[in-house]
Amino acid sequence: MNRRELIATSAAALTASALPAMANAKSPAGASMSNAPVPPVARKIPVTIEQLGRTRTDDYQWMKDDNWQQVLRDPSIIKADVKEHLNAENAYREAMMRSTEPLQQELFEEMKGRIKEDDSSVPLPDGPWEYYARFETGQQHPLYCRRPRGQTTGEVILLDANQLAEGKAYSSVGETAHSRDHALFAYAEDAQGSEVYRIYVKEIATGAFLGETIESAMGGFAFSADGQWIFWINRDDNGRSDKILKRRVRGGEITTVYEEPDDGMYMGLDLSSDDQFILISSGNGEQTEYRFVPADQPEATPTVIEPRREALRYDADHWGDRWVIRTDADGAVDFKIVTAPTDAPGRANWTDLVPFTEGRLIESIVPYSGHLARVERHDANTRIVIRTRAGEEHAIAVDEPAYVLSLQGTYEYDSPMTRYGYNSPSTPNQTFDYNMETRERTLRKTQEVPSGHNIDDYVVERLNAPASDGALIPVTILRRKSTPVDGSAPVLLYGYGSYGIPMGAGFNTNRLSLVDRGFIYAIAHIRGGSDKGWGWFLAARRMTKKNTFTDFIAAAEHLIEKNYARAGHIVTHGGSAGGLLMGAINNMRPDLWAGVIGDVPFVDVINTMSDVSLPLTPGEWPEWGDPITDPAAYDYMMSYSPYDQVEPKAYPAVLATGGLSDPRVTYWEPEKWVAKLRPATTSGKPVLLKINMTAGHFSSSGRFDYLKDIAVVYAFAIWSIQKGWEQV
Repeated sequence: MNRRELIATSAAALTASALPAMANAKSPAGASMSNAPVPPVARKIPVTIEQLGRTRTDDYQWMKDDNWQQVLRDPSIIKADVKEHLNAENAYREAMMRSTEPLQQELFEEMKGRIKEDDSSVPLPDGPWEYYARFETGQQHPLYCRRPRGQTTGEVILLDANQLAEGKAYSSVGETAHSRDHALFAYAEDAQGSEVYRIYVKEIATGAFLGETIESAMGGFAFSADGQWIFWINRDDNGRSDKILKRRVRGGEITTVYEEPDDGMYMGLDLSSDDQFILISSGNGEQTEYRFVPADQPEATPTVIEPRREALRYDADHWGDRWVIRTDADGAVDFKIVTAPTDAPGRANWTDLVPFTEGRLIESIVPYSGHLARVERHDANTRIVIRTRAGEEHAIAVDEPAYVLSLQGTYEYDSPMTRYGYNSPSTPNQTFDYNMETRERTLRKTQEVPSGHNIDDYVVERLNAPASDGALIPVTILRRKSTPVDGSAPVLLYGYGSYGIPMGAGFNTNRLSLVDRGFIYAIAHIRGGSDKGWGWFLAARRMTKKNTFTDFIAAAEHLIEKNYARAGHIVTHGGSAGGLLMGAINNMRPDLWAGVIGDVPFVDVINTMSDVSLPLTPGEWPEWGDPITDPAAYDYMMSYSPYDQVEPKAYPAVLATGGLSDPRVTYWEPEKWVAKLRPATTSGKPVLLKINMTAGHFSSSGRFDYLKDIAVVYAFAIWSIQKGWEQV
């Protein structure tokens, strides 16, 4: 991460339409629903698809707007029949859950009450200034600021994101950065939720914007050493990162620094920790390639560190007089760290610095002039290891069942100070400054919960659920001490399990609204994530993907066996690829769940992974397989694809959410899933859809509007346990 982007990371941490008349409608189970809201019935337009000698029929392909790329930029142009159907679905869901509106408001007020409204990040020093983000009471978005180092006065507001958001249904600031000489400030804004960013550069002293606004960007950017040039990642018409571009900050010709020839590679842009190089990365789940441009020679041609090759992944940073590289080369599944000379960075010159240890995943590294900090993950917990240039090491760790340590870093490469955060499911986040030489730590901030929070009222536990093949699945549990472990408490079980992304066992004030109502909140650290090392991920991808789903079911069964839960009294929750998990376990074991919540769920697997026009499809074949050219991959995907595997059975209550501007999981995936699931279920339990018509993958952009979205999800969880639809 570019040190001058840290402020953005800190900030991030901080009417129903008429329903169509349908006379004498019946529920799927046959019970009269004449006095209940009538669900929309999606028309069927069968489309036969021939692929690899296989045939499938899709009744709801019409829901995909053929002009979807432009819809991402302007949701108002979506075709009328799709908009009408989405509005009807939203209205039906609101009508079905109308009895929960007081609960939703109560949940919202509770969650809002746990936010310190005038909060601020701990300032990060950089030369004569210190940078921070803060919120003002009642405001939805942060202010990005700086002030003279060591002072509490003299604040300069670099960006008021509330003013930026005025008059917009959605506005989210991605990266922010200041130039090395502190004269310039730049930021990227997504104004649709579609992750199509505009980048603005301003002169801090005058407030004047420099050059034309940079359009159609991915959000990542970097300044040259002298602050005269800006580099950024271009976004093509299909939403992919295709080029690194640059221009003089004050305006002028835009030139191409590097153009990526492979549609399946994602691009990144960063500044090395020592500020010497602009780093350009290309990668997917199988291979990576880094290039660099000297930051003080912005017009130089990029140099490759090590050419891409199959099954070689690495990421690179510069450590003053050498490259330091995290890689899986030579069978280092959980990664090792190597170094290479600055002028000869290729693999032939890599020398091991920190060896590979199976089951200990090296997640990231941050170089400082005298030290190298790294984050390791083992058994679903993290620790931070500090290494001197002489090779001496010591660790920062916590003796708790489940927790998160995060290396937050600093702007100053030559400082012995670093910064890290600590929290657990019951412990609010604490921010520490840590002297890597003396090993002294200073608590700079403890997250304040204005409504009050007593750690001693809660219990954090870690179970290990046996999978069918003997693997032990960590399950983190948060409950109140007063909540009985006798099977009577409702459970919300959360999971993800894809892309090697671990589920941190951290603090989240929103969850307390369930836990304080007697819920047991559980996180299943299933395969497909990297919670127990990179091998944990490799054991549930492509042709072993079903391990993700069976691990989650095993976690639920273990909770039942240990009397934390009982069948039919568990609500499940997952989003994006975790929504795929929700769809799969909904088909596989519907008897276990009271409700299933799929946020922006990736459920139309075969169709999506066969559509090369979608932004993510080519780059995701290493994760899921390629159903266009590989018959085995097609058949395996088809065997678990939630949309394709819907069949008549007694499904639990289901809530699917989506965003009209979502480029990652397009709105029609949850729309199609609900359209197919509702007539299939024989239980009489509701299948509901919530589409945010003004947002994308990450829900509403304002911090309070986002809580309203969470309130709907949590109200649905409670409603599912209480069988609230029976009173509708």
